[in-house]
Amino acid sequence: MRAEASVVIIGGGIIGTAIAFYLCKKGMKDVVLVEKSYLSSGSTGRCGGGIRQQWSERMNVRLAMRSVKLFERFEEEIGMDIEYYQGGYLLLAYTDEEVELFHKNVAMQQEEGLDVRLLSKEETKEKFPFMNLEGLKLATFCPTDGHANPHLATMAYAKAAEKMGAMILTHTEVTDIDVQSGQIKGVLTTKGYIKTSVVVNAAGGFSREVGLMAGVELPTESYRHQIFVTEPLEHILDPLVISFVNNFYIRQTKSGNFIMGQGDKDEPPSHKHDPSWKFLTEMTEKMPHFFPFLKEVRVLRHWAGLYNMSPDAQPIIDKSDKLSDFYFAIGFSGHGFMLAPAVGEAMADWIIYGSPEEVDISNLKMERFSKGVSREKNVV
Repeated sequence: MRAEASVVIIGGGIIGTAIAFYLCKKGMKDVVLVEKSYLSSGSTGRCGGGIRQQWSERMNVRLAMRSVKLFERFEEEIGMDIEYYQGGYLLLAYTDEEVELFHKNVAMQQEEGLDVRLLSKEETKEKFPFMNLEGLKLATFCPTDGHANPHLATMAYAKAAEKMGAMILTHTEVTDIDVQSGQIKGVLTTKGYIKTSVVVNAAGGFSREVGLMAGVELPTESYRHQIFVTEPLEHILDPLVISFVNNFYIRQTKSGNFIMGQGDKDEPPSHKHDPSWKFLTEMTEKMPHFFPFLKEVRVLRHWAGLYNMSPDAQPIIDKSDKLSDFYFAIGFSGHGFMLAPAVGEAMADWIIYGSPEEVDISNLKMERFSKGVSREKNVV
């Protein structure tokens, strides 16, 4: 246990460990990360593992494109296989409104330099003959999208940060942030006090609660989202497939299992992690319609995690204007894993150099909510 640190990061998911890694890589070795349970025990370890660049908001596209560049060299840079696979993302449009939005999105994404294109129903059927595409109007496909193993990625960042000097404290809960006269003085944990002047809130589903410890009101709420995984089958599905109207996503893992999930518009804000029969019955009835080969496949495991939602379903990456050096990377709305490398890099640059070097995150500050926001539409 260190008595003092240059930076304390609260949260041991992919965002927190990515920030720790990039801080250390850029020369700040005196970093402590505090996680109340085990690494990736929260939203990261319960997510679907998708990595996509197809968004309706330009800032998300830019962040995601930077993340993909970093994911592409992850194993070379960090030295660990995280099962990263660029099988693409297939987005399905079933309504005229979606068709209009997809055309608009693809035009904007191509302006940003993304390799993405529209597919007709016939082209989609030719590429994916095992899917039932009844009612489909068109699709979009980006071949550099993909997926990876969230647990392995989190562990890789943490181990690499530790090798460079960071301290990772698991099963250690932050109970208070010591603030005096607008200045952070330290962090109180269940294992002792850490003197520091810089704190990063990367607490995922508990971001609001951590903010309140420092006297900062953060506009985030957490919602239960659920996933299940099937028994393994022979490899058939390269891309992760999404339908926003039909409310599902599905991908096949390296070992052959199918992971799939959906949102629930009736789900109230909470920190609930218990899976429900409602989800299980709805998904097992719905998914074989679109993927007929799933009809006789067995479900192995079913779990729930938290989407930490912001008002516009885009991340909040900012620094408090009420006290010194309280940073937050929160409100990822279910997409923290795929944006983590770019966010970790940007936050490290901001803390060390005073501003992000590789990607502009100025539109993701808290001040945007007072001006009116454009909501990210590509969310399940």
